[in-house]
Amino acid sequence: MHFRREWHPPEVVGHRCLTRGLSDIAAMGGEPVAAFLSLALPRDLPQKWVGRFLTGLLALADQFKVPLAGGDTAQSPNGILADILVLGSVPRGKAILRSGARPGDRIYITGELGEAAAALDLMFSGRKLRPEDYPRHFHPLPRITLGRYLRQKNLASAMIDISDGLSTDLKHICEESSVGAEIRDYAIPRARMGKTGHKLELKYALHGGDEYELIFTARPERKVPSKIAGVAITEIGRITRGREMISINASGKRSRLRAEGWQHFASR
Repeated sequence: MHFRREWHPPEVVGHRCLTRGLSDIAAMGGEPVAAFLSLALPRDLPQKWVGRFLTGLLALADQFKVPLAGGDTAQSPNGILADILVLGSVPRGKAILRSGARPGDRIYITGELGEAAAALDLMFSGRKLRPEDYPRHFHPLPRITLGRYLRQKNLASAMIDISDGLSTDLKHICEESSVGAEIRDYAIPRARMGKTGHKLELKYALHGGDEYELIFTARPERKVPSKIAGVAITEIGRITRGREMISINASGKRSRLRAEGWQHFASR
């Protein structure tokens, strides 16, 4: 996650810290059980900042009925460090993994993509944004209810959240399942930007991260609803036998889809 204290109010930082762990639980169709928070804080950090950070974190925890069950605090010589562990549960053998996709499966996306990465670009360019105008960046919501529904109805064969970008997270499914994928790039649901309402460029929806929407696959005979828990579900492609990922545009042109989202261990 990308945080700058001058860009993100403390309550936003707390909210987003917990969102990441909850989203991982959602991506397996699980139920969150408890959270553990460890903080290392500079000596001169105002107590008010800490209070607002916890307000944001605990508000989200309360929304999803996740108790803050423990953790630790320490002094940091350099910046604010936060580590959150979220525990979840799922019936034995029922977790939705990344390795279950098979050739012929359909590929689906929840919600709309791109706003979080586009908002970050604006802030890097010097723009000051109001959190209420860019909720997908400042207050993303983990899809716990939606993930649970997919697991309970046995709809998803493989699933992952879109924290690193659609192209990169789809690649994770392909690698774990030993398959390839074809997606229709024009079918990807793109968010509209802030107050202007203009639809975002494809690059943000295809490669932007920090979304916390879900990408999942389903057997072709499964009937996937167009909306689950109030969230739109969009079919964007299919799983193939080859190992490559292919993007198809509105004119039918095919091109290799590269994973250009966030790479955790790539040199920057």
